[in-house]
Amino acid sequence: MPPVLLIDEVDRADEEFEAFLLELLSDFAVTIPEIGTLRAERPPRVVLTSNRTREVHDALKRRCLYHWIDYPSAERELAIVHARLPQTPEALAREVVAFVQRLRSVDLTKVPGVAETLDWAAALVALGATQLAPELVDQTLGVLLKYQEDVVTTRGAAVRTMLDENRAFKRG
Repeated sequence: MPPVLLIDEVDRADEEFEAFLLELLSDFAVTIPEIGTLRAERPPRVVLTSNRTREVHDALKRRCLYHWIDYPSAERELAIVHARLPQTPEALAREVVAFVQRLRSVDLTKVPGVAETLDWAAALVALGATQLAPELVDQTLGVLLKYQEDVVTTRGAAVRTMLDENRAFKRG
């Protein structure tokens, strides 16, 4: 099996790094003036990830196969919460996942990912929560949302509406 080279969040690197990466990927070698040329003994499988914070150069994109990974379904995200945070009460885990899934449909600067779901569930467990309440959600939104504008627009009435919708859906 060939080695694997993971270049995570390539879109966060500058354009000079992309040029360096193109050289590296062309023949799996890089020249360092003080040392010379270093060449991979076995060409690796290369995996690039991007969060689309900026466009990656076309020359780099042409050398890649593209695969979009969407947010998981509620069932899958719940399974992830159970696997990573087994101490989370079942009812709380379900409410957290339902709230985050609903929140992803809101126009936010940055919607929460699975990492934020896990961080929020862990914080709620640490606070001794067994279910979501509007005040608790308002107090902990900063764990889930990374932009103050998103916290401000979500806090209060929007939180209560989303919790009510989730509870009505659960009953219906």
